[in-house]
Amino acid sequence: MVTEDAEKVELLNAFFASVFTAQASPQESHAMEETEKVWMKEDFPLVEEDQVRDQLSKLGICKSMGPDGMHPRVLRELAEVITGPLSIIFERSWRTGKVPKDWRKANVTPAFKRGKKEDPGNYRPVSLTSIPGKMMECLVLGIISKHVEEKKAIRSSQHGFTKGKSCLTNLIAFYNGMTGWIDEGRVVDVVYLDFSKAFETVSHSIFISKLRKYGLDEWTVKWIENLLKDRAQRVMIRGKECRAGGP
Repeated sequence: MVTEDAEKVELLNAFFASVFTAQASPQESHAMEETEKVWMKEDFPLVEEDQVRDQLSKLGICKSMGPDGMHPRVLRELAEVITGPLSIIFERSWRTGKVPKDWRKANVTPAFKRGKKEDPGNYRPVSLTSIPGKMMECLVLGIISKHVEEKKAIRSSQHGFTKGKSCLTNLIAFYNGMTGWIDEGRVVDVVYLDFSKAFETVSHSIFISKLRKYGLDEWTVKWIENLLKDRAQRVMIRGKECRAGGP
């Protein structure tokens, strides 16, 4: 049992870092030189001011700010002033693949799930990152979503994190299939699987290789790869912080 805030931070940080595998860090790409000539023939990524203005208008003013101290309410109210500069920053970052250091930092808060509160395994890390960084991530997400949809990389049976689908649509499809088989007099067995700490243990290197495998443009892949590299995290306990050593 530990009682000091700093001790709690170190204990939780050690656990969060321990769940990652050796493959959790992105590896240097060997494909950039081969694919750069191909992608150079394509248009550079372009960030329109209307896209940025739309992102700013959707910011939740009650949301928490990231380590850079930029509050979403301030950004939203100054939308007309900062839309232009932000669009330039976003486009330059995307084209060069360089991600500002502030966007790679996160205040990590341990959120209790269930069970004994004394067990660090019953907490999950929730990251508070830079608001402008999140806006850029939304733009990149739109490109990825459009690409995998056009390439039909995601099956129609996938409902989670898919536009226009949800747990409810998944439940309806499942219920319809099961009741149909039962009406036909068929025997139905159901097996449920739940991946332990699925989001906390996603391998960055495998994720990057999958994006390249499905033909995502190298500009976007490189930007994501650099975002994931050396992400600095801080665990926050009651306002006190400790530099985390995990991914």
